[in-house]
Amino acid sequence: MMYMHYCKQCHRIFMLNGHKMICPKCSKPLTELQISYLDYVELDMSEREAFKNACADEAKLCKLKTTYRMYKYSKWYKELQAQNTANLPVTTLLASMAQRDTDDCEIPQLH
Repeated sequence: MMYMHYCKQCHRIFMLNGHKMICPKCSKPLTELQISYLDYVELDMSEREAFKNACADEAKLCKLKTTYRMYKYSKWYKELQAQNTANLPVTTLLASMAQRDTDDCEIPQLH
């Protein structure tokens, strides 16, 4: 199923399959939005821009976001929390892990 997410770092709205927690572009935490995929695709370009600008405002974003809670019952979440000695929010923890993984990867040079 498609869900709408907002990345504060990229100032971008993503249509992603599933409940994602980190940005596919910058690996920073994502905010899942209440708006459905079908409602979003019915917006015209000016309405989409206005919606994106509303997401950029922290006070408005609090009213536009939703929280997917079912991940707390998953095995990966329980294992992650067992390693979370600093008691960080899960999105922050996952984003920092993803960022660390991308920093460790070597990018092959093309000649």
